[in-house]
Amino acid sequence: MASATEGLKPELVWKYFEEIARIPRCSGNEAAISKYVAATAQRLGLAVKVDEVGNVVARKPASPGREHVRNVVLQGHLDMVGEKNKDKAHDFNKDPIELVRKDNLIMANGTTLGADNGIAVATNLAIMEDKSLEHGPLEFLFTVDEERGLTGAKSISSDSLESKILMNLDSEEEGELYVGCAGGRDTVGTWKADFDDSPAQAGAAMLKVAGLRGGHSGIEIDKGRGNALKIINRVLMALTPLGARLSGIEGGNKRNAIPREADAKLFIPRKAWEQAASVVAQFNATIKAEFATVEPGLAITLVEIKGARKGKVVKNALQKKLCKTISALPHGVIKMSPDISGLVQTSTNVAIVSTGKKSISIATSQRSSVASEIDEICQMVANVFELGGAEFETSDGYPGWKPNLDSEILKIAKATYQSLYGKEPEVKAIHAGLECGIIGERFPGMDMVSFGPTLQGVHSPDEKLYIDTVVKFWNYLLAILKNVN
Repeated sequence: MASATEGLKPELVWKYFEEIARIPRCSGNEAAISKYVAATAQRLGLAVKVDEVGNVVARKPASPGREHVRNVVLQGHLDMVGEKNKDKAHDFNKDPIELVRKDNLIMANGTTLGADNGIAVATNLAIMEDKSLEHGPLEFLFTVDEERGLTGAKSISSDSLESKILMNLDSEEEGELYVGCAGGRDTVGTWKADFDDSPAQAGAAMLKVAGLRGGHSGIEIDKGRGNALKIINRVLMALTPLGARLSGIEGGNKRNAIPREADAKLFIPRKAWEQAASVVAQFNATIKAEFATVEPGLAITLVEIKGARKGKVVKNALQKKLCKTISALPHGVIKMSPDISGLVQTSTNVAIVSTGKKSISIATSQRSSVASEIDEICQMVANVFELGGAEFETSDGYPGWKPNLDSEILKIAKATYQSLYGKEPEVKAIHAGLECGIIGERFPGMDMVSFGPTLQGVHSPDEKLYIDTVVKFWNYLLAILKNVN
């Protein structure tokens, strides 16, 4: 039976892509792929070093006559996200990825493909092997655990690389060059939970916000989508003067996602039930109108919990502090980039609220491609928590990569694409984390650019790699290596 990649060009790239597809390599389980890459480098006669977390650095000497050219490092990550369809039997700890070819696409059979970032790994291995290529001294950096928090990149020793030029091969649209990304930090506020018994003559009810689109808190933060926590808090604040008491509030589940749903358990005086229902209905209409274009599925409901006559409610003072804090917390775009049109430079996301037996907490996430601005927005959020009486903590996070439109490697990459394909590539930055931010901080002065072939549906069983763009990507990368001097 023919393999899914039989006959595809460039042959070496697809050979290695097939081989690494057989190696389980989800984040946290990269020992086998790290060993395979190191063994391949040794087999090819290259110098190689594996650090304590599994990052691999290999070196290939310059081709004849190119010894004087500046060193370049080619970088990608070894791990992949493991997701599968519900009806697919697959163990990501031991089963190989089953490759499927359909027209111009390489996919997997019911699972993620791992082209993010397996195509970079395969490409680097192919360059390591191919002795016919023209290039200066090359370094190859293979990092672990990118998908779970960029922890492999954070562990790179500052003396592990000699190059001052880096090409990251982890972008997903052929013809686009990325020159910047956001750094990220989290700020969490926590209150000690103080409760009273629920009032007499009050009935329990569940206030819900649902049907929002949510999305990535960096990439979709500028789309004007609704935040379930901010919306439910507006309603809760309107119900409080009617005597509504909060028993618990929950919403959001990931700090890097705009919350789609939220619910609050309330005790409402029976005499105020009709008025409360009217308030909720009015907010449902009003907020649906505000978000009519971007959130057509939004629904705000208040449903009585039958038979729940007694319970615990948050003390009035804490309820007021909590509601005012959620209201005051900034959410969304704080500043747009003055250098790249349409790029969000700084943002913040009110991400998760949760009620425990002893505490109530709100988790937020801040992003910026400018280090001083992420400090400022984190301070802003922390100040709101402090004014609201919460204890707060801000994580160290990861650094951003500020766009440098005067980058020399960017100029070479743009000119090379123009000469190969007769048009300029699109220069972009992303309001999300890339390993370039960490690498740039670890190696000051590193000149960087990120690009790759076209992928779609990454991190899902719909992940697709477009075959024709792999050829373009390969030829483009080799041409850049020729043009570095």
